Amino acid sequence: MLSGTPAEQPAPVVRPEVWETYGPADLSAVPVFAGGFINFGYWQAVDLEQPLSQGDRIRSEQDLYRHVLDAVGPAGGRAVEVGCGLGLGCALALEEYGPTEMTGVDVHPHQLRRAREANSLLLEARPPRLRFVLGAAESLPLGEAEFDCLYSVEAAQHFPDLPAFAREAARVLRPGGRVAIASFFSVDGAPAPAQRLAGLLDSFASGLDIARPVSGLDEALTDAGFVDVRIDSIGPQVWPGWDRWLARLWEPGTWPRNFLAAWEQQILDYYLVTATRP
Repeated sequence: MLSGTPAEQPAPVVRPEVWETYGPADLSAVPVFAGGFINFGYWQAVDLEQPLSQGDRIRSEQDLYRHVLDAVGPAGGRAVEVGCGLGLGCALALEEYGPTEMTGVDVHPHQLRRAREANSLLLEARPPRLRFVLGAAESLPLGEAEFDCLYSVEAAQHFPDLPAFAREAARVLRPGGRVAIASFFSVDGAPAPAQRLAGLLDSFASGLDIARPVSGLDEALTDAGFVDVRIDSIGPQVWPGWDRWLARLWEPGTWPRNFLAAWEQQILDYYLVTATRP
């Protein structure tokens, strides 16, 4: 049975761009995010030379979760996803990876309402193995040393304070616990990445996505006490497939197609970052 009651905290502050995109605009309902996972996908198992189906798209989103979960290893332990969205990744983890308990945390109350609706049967199961709680990545409403693994899939590009997130991850993980973050960051050494990304991509120009080098997350995790920090580019498995899917809905020259251009110009890449709490 799930143990530990989320600590009482004030409702988290949600940046206006995040509030609109994941609240009234409901990004999960946009056709490009078929299946409701809200990620760009991990396309290694999809034949990009063939016409893409909605099934291919959903598999890519699920496979991104699988790639992260393979790296973090939640089997038999307590797991938490930070930035869980509709909670479909939490459900996949429970079904395929067997954590004893699963907690999904999201900063947006609208997303948590949708997550509870989408996962109502799992939430009603007895004994309970799933819960969703409202909280910010920088101030998790969770107990100390409560979890064996913590992961986040395509949410860290929105986190305003990576060092605070890393400290919270270290606080809620038990010794030996693992953390895995999959998201897109600017490439270390790229000149003027914030300005160039804002010129290419509306999500950076609006402030929804925050341009930061991946080394910033490395430093944040190291400063928080994590060891064995590893950074792996998974861009080749993300960007070409994502662009092929976008091509069904967006014409060349429209801003979403510039994600591939930003990668090809070595400004932006997609990374999987893992570390261990000693």
